[in-house]
Amino acid sequence: MPVPFLLSFQSEWLKQRHSAASWIIAGGSLLIPVLFLGVRLYHAADLPAIHTAPRFWEQLYNQTWQIMGAMLMPLGVIVVTSLVTQLEFRNNTWKQLYTTPQGLTTIFFAKMAVILVMVLQCFVIFNIGFYITGVMPALLVKGVPYPAEPLPFLRMLMGNGKFFIACLPIVALQYLLSLQCRNVLLPIGIGIALHITSMLALRWEYGYILPYIYGSLSFLEQGLKHNYPMNIQLLALGHFVLLVAVSFVLFIRKKDKG
Repeated sequence: MPVPFLLSFQSEWLKQRHSAASWIIAGGSLLIPVLFLGVRLYHAADLPAIHTAPRFWEQLYNQTWQIMGAMLMPLGVIVVTSLVTQLEFRNNTWKQLYTTPQGLTTIFFAKMAVILVMVLQCFVIFNIGFYITGVMPALLVKGVPYPAEPLPFLRMLMGNGKFFIACLPIVALQYLLSLQCRNVLLPIGIGIALHITSMLALRWEYGYILPYIYGSLSFLEQGLKHNYPMNIQLLALGHFVLLVAVSFVLFIRKKDKG
């Protein structure tokens, strides 16, 4: 990996380290695990039966990701991508950034790389919270056994991979919008509107054309039984590549970059 890119990435990472986006990643990632843990501890009498169920981890995975993957994760990606991209607009530092010895290509992809790493960070924090939700009741409540079923690590890893790929088109389109708009509320508003539209279009046979729909489709693809032109993850990757290419061209050709 080229040294200029690494230096640019490091600089962009330091900018967002104490930003609102970082707090959203940390808090949003733990929201669902904390809520589920609280509900389970409140209904402690049900815990022994839950923890000895043969599909304990699968049920917990489905329950948490149904909310996280289809609703909260896309919203979080919309907000975080917009906030990180808009840092230069808010601080009025675009012109200062362009005077540094780095090309437009380096700036463009370094900022995007920071956003993608933050999304990965969200997945890591969420999965830690998910595991704690599963085992903590056994440590806190007397008579509650450790989950009898072993953690299906590989299956969960594959599921996380699908949801991460589903987030990529959202990152790409929000990045495109945020680079073109000075007001952070505009890309966030457009993103939320498109996310709601995507949720309403879930049962539409051509819903796959909407970049924000893949989180829900990844969870519900077997139940919907649509004949998509190709694998959902490939469709999401295709959207991502196309939107990144369009965003890059618009960024390079933008006359007013300040």
